[in-house]
Amino acid sequence: MDWLNYHHLLYFWVVAKEGGITQASKVLRLAHPTISGQIHRLEEVLGNKLFARKGRSLVLTETGRVAFRYADEIFSLGQEFLDTVKGRGGGKPLRLVVGVSDVLAKSIVHRILEPAFRLEDKVRVICRENRSAEAFLGELAVHQIDVILSDAPAGPGTPVRVFSHPLGECGTSLFAAPRLAKACRASFPRSLHGVPVILPGSDSTFRRALNEWFAARGIRPEVVAELDDTALASEFAEAGLGVFAGPDVIEDEIRARYRVQLVGRVKAIRQRFYAISIERKIKHPAVAAICEVARKDIFA
Repeated sequence: MDWLNYHHLLYFWVVAKEGGITQASKVLRLAHPTISGQIHRLEEVLGNKLFARKGRSLVLTETGRVAFRYADEIFSLGQEFLDTVKGRGGGKPLRLVVGVSDVLAKSIVHRILEPAFRLEDKVRVICRENRSAEAFLGELAVHQIDVILSDAPAGPGTPVRVFSHPLGECGTSLFAAPRLAKACRASFPRSLHGVPVILPGSDSTFRRALNEWFAARGIRPEVVAELDDTALASEFAEAGLGVFAGPDVIEDEIRARYRVQLVGRVKAIRQRFYAISIERKIKHPAVAAICEVARKDIFA
């Protein structure tokens, strides 16, 4: 196994930050040859040059820029670690890194995460999106993210031991531009037969539930678009391109934000929401807060 000498990395980091060895020697209180020697040893370990000469100045190479980004994060996290262990908050916000399945409506994600901002301690929320929750499991296992928000629990074949915490569920509402909505309301849901619809991606839990509901009633709509992003589906529907489905808990918000009207409600199509973590009992205060509010308020 290759080992990294963090003293060497520190000297490189300071030189890169200060813009040269002369300035770094004042910060580190070390002689020029000492700093140069340590950086050369780091370059030998990495097998690449970190600096290049440009006139009288040192500039970072491509490898140097990569190394600087990592070093910057390493030493920032190190200081944060010391402050946390020694109880020195220093006003530094608590980090909450969230992996979000992009099939979730952005308004739902906002409502779920909003309680984190109301905690007594400051919280910095970092959201990362991917098509499926499974894509985040590796990062969850090594603590690069704190929680995953998903429309389905982790599968039984998941290689990482995780726990799926139910946040709640809701029904489904169908929306369309005013003229299309009016035409579809008369004999809903039979009126959806042959009507243009905008559906979620074919591999999503929500799409499968919609397909089953249509099939059980012998309804064959015309699928004109497949969009995982509810906001984008709303834009398409507002333009009169078709009927789309969304969570009924944000029905009022969708109608207010977009010029669409309610076609009908389908309580039988349930949309479920989960917080996936590596903890059976959630300890992160921000994750605990969003789970509690989701269960007691959003999906009560």
